[in-house]
Parts: sequence; C-alpha cells; structure tokens
Amino acid sequence: MGKQPGGDLPPEALRLLERIEGRQAVFGVVGLGYVGLPLSVAMTDGGYRVIGLDVSEKVVGTLNDGISHVEDVPHEVVAGMRERGLFEATVDSRRLSECDIICICVPTPLGKTRDPDVSYVVAASEAVAAGLRPGQLVILESTTYPGTTREVLLPLLEVSGLAVGKDFFLCFSPERVDPGNAIWKVKNTPKVLGGITPACTLVGRRAYESVLDQVVEVSSTEAAELTKLLENTFRSINIALVNEMAQVADRLDVDVWEVIEAASTKPFGFMRFTPGPGIGGHCIPLDPQYLSWKMRTMDYRTRLIEVASEINAEMPRYVAAKIGDALNEHSKPVRGSRILLLGVSYKKDIGDVRESPALDIIRMLHEKGARLEYHDPFVPELREDGIRLRSQPLTNEALSEADCVVIVTDHSAVDYSDVVAAARLVVDTRNATAGMASPKLVRLSGPRPFPARGTGALLTALPA
Repeated sequence: MGKQPGGDLPPEALRLLERIEGRQAVFGVVGLGYVGLPLSVAMTDGGYRVIGLDVSEKVVGTLNDGISHVEDVPHEVVAGMRERGLFEATVDSRRLSECDIICICVPTPLGKTRDPDVSYVVAASEAVAAGLRPGQLVILESTTYPGTTREVLLPLLEVSGLAVGKDFFLCFSPERVDPGNAIWKVKNTPKVLGGITPACTLVGRRAYESVLDQVVEVSSTEAAELTKLLENTFRSINIALVNEMAQVADRLDVDVWEVIEAASTKPFGFMRFTPGPGIGGHCIPLDPQYLSWKMRTMDYRTRLIEVASEINAEMPRYVAAKIGDALNEHSKPVRGSRILLLGVSYKKDIGDVRESPALDIIRMLHEKGARLEYHDPFVPELREDGIRLRSQPLTNEALSEADCVVIVTDHSAVDYSDVVAAARLVVDTRNATAGMASPKLVRLSGPRPFPARGTGALLTALPA
C-alpha cells in the first residue's frame, strides 16, 4: 500500500488511507442538491459519517428533520441516515475542518454571455481553504471546463501554505447523476477520477472505491474534466442530428420515428437517439458550452458543438411553428386559441424544469397571444418570464375544451390514447402516440393528417 509510481506515499496520505480503510474518515459534501444528496446517501450506505454543507437554511432544516427535497432520494432514506447518526446538514462552513474528504457539488451555470460562471466553485473552494488542514482530500464534482481544478481550485487551496500531493490532496471526479433513472445510481455508475499528483489520484481512488462499485482512473484532472464534457457533447451532437433529421423527414413527408426504428435494427455502426421539442436539464444544454468557451480562449472554434447547439436551441421554435400550422389548418389562429401543454419538465417522470424546452414553447406561444394551460403531475406551479401558471387536472373536459393539446413531456402516468380520443387536435413532440392513427393527430415530423396546402382538398374545421 505504501508504494506508488514516483516513490513512497507521503505520511499524510498513509494516515488518510488508514482512516478510509477503517471507516473512520468523515466525508464533507458541499452542495446538497441533486448531486450532493445522493452522494451523501452513498457515503452513509458505505458506513461513513457525512457532514453536508448548503447555503440554504431551508434545505438544511428539512434534511435535519429527515425530509428530502430531491426526487431521487426518498424521505425515509434521509430519515434513516439521521436516525443512524451518520448524516447532518449545516450552513456553517467551519464544520468542513472536521472532514477528511470534501466533495464539492455546487452549480456551474453559464452567464448571460454563455461564459462559465465558476463563482459557486470559487466560494466553495474559499470555504474549504479557510479551514484546510494537513491530511484532507478535496474532490471537485461540479461539471466545468478543463483546467478548472488546477487553475482555479489549486491556487485558492495553496494559499494555506500546504503543498498539494504532500500535505493535502486534490482531485476532479465528474458527477454522473441521471435524475429519474431507476437502474443507474451513484453506487453502480462507474466513477471517473483524476488527481493533481499520483498521490492525489491514489487517495481519491481509494476513497471512492470504498463505497462505489467501480472507479475509472485517468492521468490528470484535465482528462477527467474533459471526459465529462465529451460524454454530454456526444449526446448533444447526436440529439441535434436526429432533431435535424426530424425536420428533414417532415419536409419529405416521412415518419422520422419509422426511420429511426428501421435504422436501429442494424446491429453495428448505429446508436439510437430520438428527436424531441429541444434539450433540457443542467448538463446537455450547458456542458458543451464550457468546452467551446475554453477553446475560444485558445483561439480554436468548436464548430460542430456550435452548430449542434443552434439546432437544438431552435427546436422549441420549430414546435411552436408546427402548433401554429396545425391550428391554421383548422382555421384557427394562435392568438386567442386555448392550448394545453402536457408535461413541462425537461424529461419524463421527474419535476426538474431547468432549461426545459417547454419554457421556450410557453414563452413563444404567449407572445403570439395564446391562452395557455398545462398539466404536469411533477410540477405544480411554473413561473417563466412573468408568466405564472398552475398545473391543471387532466380531465376529458379540459382536453375537449382545448383548441390544441401539445405533448411536450411524455410522463408515464398519462394515458395518451385517452388524450387523442378526447382532444380536438393533438401535437405530439415525443412520439407518445406511437401506433395511433387519427386525423387530428400531428407528430413532430411525418405524414400530415390533413392534405398539403394548394391541393384544393376540402379541410374539415374543428368543432366550435
């Protein structure tokens, strides 16, 4: 255990490894949101005591009362951690000095100019630095641009006078949380990790290996940072491809879903991605922008990333136009029409609306004078650009009274055959109505339920 590439491990590393192996180490988790809280659960499940730090007194108070604010973490799990005496939440950053291993899980949003905002990372790092002591391991989990750990965190921590790789240890390990995923959780999702020095990497790997199923070691913090960006840039670009293909298929009067199903039968060289009204969540819309920004500082343009981002960002406008065309084919303008949106979260069966394409669709339809309502069992209230809406019960009356029903997020609890049966007009952006046939059903792309304009065919107006 005492050997590593480059020589013997320093005494502080050996002492920390002993505490890890004896389950005596205390974990600190900075940021108790959708990343930090599940990570805390994994650590307590592994037998460690966890001190969670958050700036929100409300979050801290509810967690200490055994109540979870994260959908993927049930209340009884938090209550169990508290009852076993393995978890406590606090707003006091001085408590971090009690921790042997500190995981930073704070947001990294984009600024108004689409530049990375690392202010939360800086604030968390300063809080750690204020109480940094020999033998501590600091791991950044927040998604960010390559170089952040070495160029931002390291200088802030070295102000203490302690030496990295000798007195304290610093790593980057990107979060891989997929909200709502019932199979892949923190414990069984492979954990990528890279350290500033070999000693940092070894200590970080041992810490995570003690509670997680698999740790994937890379050569540097920059490699670990870029790994995360590659994962989500890959998804962003491939989603953009099928979103563009949906528009191509629409112009060719071909069902893009049929094409995707057929292409998916190829046992090699094809990976299935599906189109939709746009992309959402904290990762896919934002992560590629971190890399684009970093490359601009190095006089390099990431052209493919930029084009993909443009295509994905335009999908809500494409959907809004399709809604307008569908209404127009039934002699109804958008202005004054009653439009019911089904689902406003960014993905099915969760309540997260961050970067949801539904927000842009709502804004665009509102600007055109539509009367908007929505139903989402996971999102009771929605506020967007001064628009305030509450989720409405999904009844046959609500469906039949709407001039157009738009399936934006295909939550599992909704019976879409009932929706098609009761509604006057349905625009489906998620293929939730696959296999159904109706003259009042309009899909994201594909054969139109009504004749193309200019054919001279009679159009049947919707009932008043």
